[in-house]
Amino acid sequence: MKRVILTVLGSATLLVACNNETKNASTNKDSNTATTASATDAMKTEDAWVPIDSAAMMKAMTDAMTPGPIHKMVASWNGSWNTEITFWMKPGDPPMISKGSAVNSMVMNGLYQNSKFSGNMMGAPFQGMGTLGYDNIKKEFVSSWIDNMGSGIMYLTGPWDEATKTISLAGTVPHPLVPGKECKIRETFKVVDDNTQIMEMYGPDPATGKEFKTMELKLTRKK
Repeated sequence: MKRVILTVLGSATLLVACNNETKNASTNKDSNTATTASATDAMKTEDAWVPIDSAAMMKAMTDAMTPGPIHKMVASWNGSWNTEITFWMKPGDPPMISKGSAVNSMVMNGLYQNSKFSGNMMGAPFQGMGTLGYDNIKKEFVSSWIDNMGSGIMYLTGPWDEATKTISLAGTVPHPLVPGKECKIRETFKVVDDNTQIMEMYGPDPATGKEFKTMELKLTRKK
């Protein structure tokens, strides 16, 4: 849920923060030839299919669909939260602060947490919705986010660190002004205690392309 809110503000902030992360096309003929040869060799040496018996498949499916300890931890974040969001358009700018609320609930047999956020962004009504899950197969968190200030879906993945009670998520978002260009983003979500959580989002400085902190979201559980 927190992630949801973070991502919410993050997506709007990154519309301004995205910078130059273009893909470099190689012009070296020898390099291109070597790459083509390597790809061809890889196809020739493709691994043979390994048969899987039905019992093993059924166990794997059961393990993948069964909520575990981490899902139960996420469920403890259910409920209503007050939110305070601080964000920056670029390094050195004065912070902009807005307040709102979020409601979290588990869906799909406790495998995912759905978060609905409402508030305001730069004086305009803001609504967002996120989904947070823990992939039993990949052993990492998966997070998606949508809001009324964009038409895309943000998707981030990353591990949980039990020692620091922190989820570290990373991914990319489309550059709003350059078609086909992606901007790298990351966020951290820290559980301070049962009633307090803090999310921080980082993206590229629009002037230099260097990473800077674009947003901080503080969630406080409603009494």
